[in-house]
Amino acid sequence: MIGIGSRRHPLDSPRINLHEDWELRYWAGRFSVSHAQLMATVKRVGVQVSDVARALGRPA
Repeated sequence: MIGIGSRRHPLDSPRINLHEDWELRYWAGRFSVSHAQLMATVKRVGVQVSDVARALGRPA
């Protein structure tokens, strides 16, 4: 049984939560960017996955 703390990917969330380490790792890996680049992009365009993907030139 997998506990909540061991999740590997967000559950259909349209937003990126940078306050969760596992989510930061997931999205940085998904978009193939560094943690710093992901955080800077979120700061610039907001937490919506579609907006971040567009800003990074990646599919959502």
